[in-house]
Amino acid sequence: MLDAGMKTQLKTYLENLRTPIELVSHLDEQPKSSELRALLNDIAEASEKVTVKDGGADERTPSFDIVRAEDPEVKVTFAGLPMGHEFTSLVLALLQVGGHPPRIEDETIEQIKALKPAQDLYFETYFSLSCQNCPDVVQALNLLAILNPHIHHTSIDGALFKDEVEKREVMAVPTVLLNGETFTQGRMGVEEFLAKIDTGAVAREAEKIAEKAAFDVLVVGGGPAGAASAIYAARKGINTGVVSERFGGQVLDTMAIENFISVPHTEGPKLAASLEEHVKEYDVDIMNLQKASKLIPASSPGGLIEVQLESGASVKSRSVILATGARWRNMNVPGEAEYKNKGVAYCPHCDGPLFKGKRVAVIGGGNSGVEAAIDLAGLVAEVTVLEFMTELKADAVLQRKLHSLPNVKVITNAQTTEVVGDGSKVTALKYKDRASDEEATVDLEGVFVQIGLVPNTEFLKDSVELSRYGEIVVNDRAETSVAGVFAAGDCTTVPYKQIVIAMGEGSKAALSAFDHLIRSTSPVDVAAE
Repeated sequence: MLDAGMKTQLKTYLENLRTPIELVSHLDEQPKSSELRALLNDIAEASEKVTVKDGGADERTPSFDIVRAEDPEVKVTFAGLPMGHEFTSLVLALLQVGGHPPRIEDETIEQIKALKPAQDLYFETYFSLSCQNCPDVVQALNLLAILNPHIHHTSIDGALFKDEVEKREVMAVPTVLLNGETFTQGRMGVEEFLAKIDTGAVAREAEKIAEKAAFDVLVVGGGPAGAASAIYAARKGINTGVVSERFGGQVLDTMAIENFISVPHTEGPKLAASLEEHVKEYDVDIMNLQKASKLIPASSPGGLIEVQLESGASVKSRSVILATGARWRNMNVPGEAEYKNKGVAYCPHCDGPLFKGKRVAVIGGGNSGVEAAIDLAGLVAEVTVLEFMTELKADAVLQRKLHSLPNVKVITNAQTTEVVGDGSKVTALKYKDRASDEEATVDLEGVFVQIGLVPNTEFLKDSVELSRYGEIVVNDRAETSVAGVFAAGDCTTVPYKQIVIAMGEGSKAALSAFDHLIRSTSPVDVAAE
């Protein structure tokens, strides 16, 4: 199953096992069971601390449990073959069930172990092997299950258990069920899961934040611009804090990155992890899972600026850098919100495998839309691309590839008017021909929206100057309309929303903030505010 190189790497990893583990298999005679049997045997051959056992019939076949031999309550389950993006999840599960300590804060480990829910929590995660968001969810819930005997987790390859997926109406990955009911969808990490299942966690964190002293620089946002700002500010030796709704930002949802200078190819989650690791090399106070709700400018020149958070806490700082990034733009048509994750999707890499053999539409004829259509064409029965303008906006090379595909149809000058469904899933899409005003309906099962980004600046409408597109207006020094407040990245008027540009602008904003600080009121003067 594994090639020689992977076997060598696996053997090296499994040298970190501290206690024996068992791989309990549930197999039959289908080809996927044969593949899984080969995989489990390869794992067992890589370490004398691993044994394979036949667990007999199970509700999902093929599947297997990873069990701590000396404490069978410590286990996680995979239904399917955790290869592709999930191979890392498999390796981590092997190590952590085998006693290798996880790379998270001791405080977080103790919080997990202390959880005592009213009833045991049985999580099920549906993933696809091409989903870059799924491993974070699988790994987080596996870790919770390994550390707490009241938490249980099964990871399920949605493409392999299609009947189950359709019965449960799972139309997006990752989808997490808790005790049989939908719990959440989309990327989440350990801290985010804890915030949802540990009911007192948000209040405790808000109390801790409220007690913090004022910062010299407070960065709002943890994407490329925010990370660069934090690093450049911290390197100046000033007190730096970061408030982030989710560290990594939009990069976490990016599949392939091939235009980051000096790095020919990487993936969004990998880059996001590197950003966080780099920031943590400095004395930066990272306040993750905190969403800003209001910015209150200083009441006097050189005074403290306040950022209020949705958790109820507030943070004060001598200067602020806004790096809140952007999010996928919605079509804002009837049915879109109702059928989100029920046929309306935004990530073709993640959710495409769930639409294998079905009909889908891609909304948007720019590079993102055409790339999505090309990717989907290899999976689905038919792709219809709808572009609002009279012609596609994608690069010529992408358009040539698109038009060469036999199962792709392109409709230009088309205004999407409604997503149609039967109450539980998408069944059609309506659009209007902008030239003739005639309306048409396309029968399909999925709609992938690829029409650009919208800045995360709603909370700033009464605080700083925004453009008519909601972008923060900045000058060439990253200064906003408010003294001491700077901005960088995709949330600003700076053109070309690119990772490398966001990092440069974040660095510039930090240098401008430092320049502002050394020319304004000293920390001693504002300490009494």
